[in-house]
Amino acid sequence: MRALIFPGQGSQAVGMAKDLAAHFPQARAVLDEVDAALSQKLSHLMAEGPAEELTLTANAQPALMAASLAALRVLEAEGGLDLARDVACVAGHSLGEYAALAAAGSLSVTDAARLLRIRGEAMQAAVAPGAGAMAALIGTDVAAAHALAEEAAEGEACDVANDNGGGQVVISGDRAAVERAVALASAKGIKRAVMLNVSAPFHCRLMAPAARTMAEALAAVSLAAPRVPLYANVTAAPVSGPDEIRAALVAQVTGTVRWRESVAAMAQAGVGQFVELGAGKVLAGLVKRIAPGAQASSVGTPADIAAFAL
Repeated sequence: MRALIFPGQGSQAVGMAKDLAAHFPQARAVLDEVDAALSQKLSHLMAEGPAEELTLTANAQPALMAASLAALRVLEAEGGLDLARDVACVAGHSLGEYAALAAAGSLSVTDAARLLRIRGEAMQAAVAPGAGAMAALIGTDVAAAHALAEEAAEGEACDVANDNGGGQVVISGDRAAVERAVALASAKGIKRAVMLNVSAPFHCRLMAPAARTMAEALAAVSLAAPRVPLYANVTAAPVSGPDEIRAALVAQVTGTVRWRESVAAMAQAGVGQFVELGAGKVLAGLVKRIAPGAQASSVGTPADIAAFAL
């Protein structure tokens, strides 16, 4: 059984999808659709940069979705992939859930691009610049991360944002609380704690205003049942009903991205091959640590398309 997985913020890079768009009309069509949806030449920014502008949350989120869907459309046209026949389920890391839903036919590419622009702007606006922070905890597990976050909070926000697997957990919240957690980490047996260079404290309670914005935006968009189940970030379990999916997308703005559990659940359900679509190879690397018995590959370039085998 095969799962398609879709990367989140941090995987963006200048040049992503550029070669695909140059070689395959299917990829170019996806990028053109996203450009039209946003009334912006996002594809030019993806291809040429500057990196500082591409990295802005409001640009990075729809850009990563566009790169993923471009790779999928080429894989369908050139690699013979039939989603309903060849794929058991889909999952995406944070914003990657929107790419996964577009891939599965639940959301149109146009609606996914517009929702991600709204989501990126709302997440950026939810917390004053510099007031929040995120940190990666290396060499720990989610239970130890929760205990550390609780101790460091001291009445402020400090939440587990991502359980990425492979001993990596990310915390998020008020800057002072996250800094306290980093300072406490080594005494708690955590191998390393590193402040992350991010523009806002994602996936924590401080994102509540963004969650309200997304609830309104999602209520106004048509969602179909996906052709294959989506393993949701907040439940690490398959969802398929449109109302269930809306609720999961709203909850993940403030909730933990349970990536380790999601991959483990897919593997437990019989998935033996994970294919990451779009920019970078972050998720394939995590899969190899979470489910070492499974195959994991990344498809984002013409060479990757040529190497893909059903």
